[in-house]
Amino acid sequence: MSRRALTLLVASFLVLALGVVGAFLPVPYVVLSPGPTENTLGEVEKKPVITITGHETFATTGALRLVTVEYKGGPTNRIDLLTALRGWLDPTVAVVPETTIFPPNQTAQQVEQQNAAEMTGSQDNATAAALTELKIPFTAEVVVAGTEKEMPAEGKLKTGDQLLKVDGVDVVTVDTVTAQVKSHKPGDTVVFTISRDGKQQGVPIVAAAGPEGNAMVGVSLSTKKYNFPFTVTINVGDVGGPSAGLMFSLGILDKLTPGELTGGKSIAGTGTITPEGRVGAIGGIAQKMVGARDAGATVFLTPADNCAEALNAAPDGLRLVKATTLHEAVTALDALASGKGSVPSCAAG
Repeated sequence: MSRRALTLLVASFLVLALGVVGAFLPVPYVVLSPGPTENTLGEVEKKPVITITGHETFATTGALRLVTVEYKGGPTNRIDLLTALRGWLDPTVAVVPETTIFPPNQTAQQVEQQNAAEMTGSQDNATAAALTELKIPFTAEVVVAGTEKEMPAEGKLKTGDQLLKVDGVDVVTVDTVTAQVKSHKPGDTVVFTISRDGKQQGVPIVAAAGPEGNAMVGVSLSTKKYNFPFTVTINVGDVGGPSAGLMFSLGILDKLTPGELTGGKSIAGTGTITPEGRVGAIGGIAQKMVGARDAGATVFLTPADNCAEALNAAPDGLRLVKATTLHEAVTALDALASGKGSVPSCAAG
């Protein structure tokens, strides 16, 4: 064999060897794939997903499926290049930078703890949203999360203050406070009744003008605790994050009302939920739709802010129904079940 041929042979072998070794090197990416779905009207591990005690409930049929995304990879268990390449070639999965799921300043354990906390929060918000939709009274402990610098509330309201009333109006949710402040004009005095260190006091604050000319005081709020008139328990096993909020709300609402919200069909969907019933955007919409279709769903409740992305990735046979609020989702499901009325569609913009 000539020296040139030998050199080419050795070089080819080295390139092949490096390629094989390189294919198994860990890379900072995460593969997202369709995860399992759970029927919020059904059971998980032989226990009801939603249990309501202290209030009359009604039988349900069909399915209201929450959808999930599974991930492979992460700082402590990185995928190799070959796995990433396979993912890039599979239209049902997504390969994203590791930092999308695991922020650089958080450990994998901290991310899991945050997801668990968000799941708990979404369950409380879902119960609040369902009761709000059904006009069942409840209360919440709304506290000050912080104030904006150089805004009227700075120095007058403190983190941890519990808001009891605004201008004499009982604080039920965060929206109660927002609505009451916005009912004023810039320059008006807004009187907050708060509890601080166990003592009740009134705090008058002169409202400033917001970006749109509305009154604002520059305070951020959070809900510390809900006081519901009965108990709602949600069991979903090893599922985290806030994106099942809408489907929890629908499941609770269906159990609390006579009739079949699903019309006996398999309905899937996703979206965060606020106590007032606003539906928010989520991640992994493409993978969640594939999981929904694989589970037999024909209708997919889609957050309005995810509609554009969903339209480009929807699998065949899955109807996308736009959901901006819980009320809109309920109205749409009623229309689908009865065959009467309009159904908001992502395609309609």
